[in-house]
Amino acid sequence: MPDLNIIIAGLLDAVTLTNLLYIFAGVAVGQIVGAIPGLTILMALAIAIPLTYSLDTLTAVAFLISVNKGGTVGGAIPSILLNTPGTPESAATALDGYPMAKKGKPMKAMKYALYYSVFGDLSSDIVLITVAAPLALIALQLGPVEILALMILAFTVISGLVGDSMVKGLIAAALGFLVASVGIDPTQGTPRFTFGMLDLYDGLPLSALTIGLLAVGEIFAQIAGATKDASTGTPIQINSDNPEDNTVTLKEFLANKGVAIRAFVLGTVIGAIPGLGSATAGFLSYSVTKQAAKDPEAFGTGDPRGIAAAETANSAVVGANLIPLLTLGIPGNISAALLVSAFIIHGIQPGPLLFEQQGRLVYGLFGAMLIANFANLFVGQFGMRLWAFAVGAPNSIIFPSALLLCMTGSYITSGGFFGVFVMLIAAVVGYLMRAFGYSIVAFVIGYVLTPQLERSLSHALLITDGEIMAFLHHPIAIALVILSMVSVFYLGPKKRKPASTK
Repeated sequence: MPDLNIIIAGLLDAVTLTNLLYIFAGVAVGQIVGAIPGLTILMALAIAIPLTYSLDTLTAVAFLISVNKGGTVGGAIPSILLNTPGTPESAATALDGYPMAKKGKPMKAMKYALYYSVFGDLSSDIVLITVAAPLALIALQLGPVEILALMILAFTVISGLVGDSMVKGLIAAALGFLVASVGIDPTQGTPRFTFGMLDLYDGLPLSALTIGLLAVGEIFAQIAGATKDASTGTPIQINSDNPEDNTVTLKEFLANKGVAIRAFVLGTVIGAIPGLGSATAGFLSYSVTKQAAKDPEAFGTGDPRGIAAAETANSAVVGANLIPLLTLGIPGNISAALLVSAFIIHGIQPGPLLFEQQGRLVYGLFGAMLIANFANLFVGQFGMRLWAFAVGAPNSIIFPSALLLCMTGSYITSGGFFGVFVMLIAAVVGYLMRAFGYSIVAFVIGYVLTPQLERSLSHALLITDGEIMAFLHHPIAIALVILSMVSVFYLGPKKRKPASTK
């Protein structure tokens, strides 16, 4: 674990003027994107990664995390004003947020969402900062064999929890493995699937691939399935005639502290489990809160407890999903996988060694996350009315602008039109995967983790000399493999609704 001097130096790095400006800018961008139906935070992150190419590592990652945090707040605005979630994470917020807005209290509903979102996010960040370093120390005790078994377990769980079925999830992950194998073999140094094209020797450009899958593919899907505008109607107008309907007092906020604390715990646990997302946390917390209430019939009529349960839980996932990423190097969802790509672009591999080799960077990141929460509160408090105007933005403006940014980002990061071609092909693949129910989460995580998986497999084979029986000397690895098989039997046959981020 880094000593106190490194921790303090890292925290001080986060409060430089440049980092503060990028943190506030990231939060503002995230809130705007979240407030516009038709755009998603994943699209914003995929487009933003190329823009951070020339930035310092801490500044780049702090900006991306701030975009993600801002999106959780911005997504609640159309949920409340239009009954149309700006992001999948805010779907549960609409259940009570929209009825409260219809009662003439849209500003009060949005402030409830803002305050509880910041509370959930800040609380989960504190948990992350508290447990990450000890878990990383434990992870350092794992050898290549145990890491290989752990990654198999992670892929199995992620494939089982996201998408329509485990089979489709595993197929998507396998496709990610296949695409990631293009280029130079990291263990043998020989070219694979390059077909004599020099552009493929370094593999497919990561930024162009993720932009195509997540941003352009989503735009194609929305255009193909758009039978009406993204908005379901005219946004509820914000009025300021009655001050009590436009503010949330400290007493009103603390009235639901029990609901918020329970939602924070649920969101943190769900966020720390790879494969589960913010939408799951929001709906589960809302359901648990409703069942525990003495008057469940009040939910769905504009009850602030519903907003508190949904917003606290879905925001708590944002910090918690970095626990497996920073301690094990395994992203739990697409947002975390995109952060892995940002780390890789800057020459850093997430995992337990990160605390030992880049302790100052890690604690600088923790400091930036804490600052981003307060930036979220500040920007949301003063920008809420402004973001509300973005709710009615037409798709005829949104989609062409987003496509232009996507092509520009792909061109810049790949150094030419090759990246644009990769982006377009990936967009078609992403559209087809959405149409047929294959998980993009599993694909992206499979792609990002394939190099680490190959290295772990190569080292494991060297240690065991290729003997299967040698695994008997690694009881932790055996236990992890058994858990993988159990997850196949438990998660595979179950019919589930599609996850929010596929």
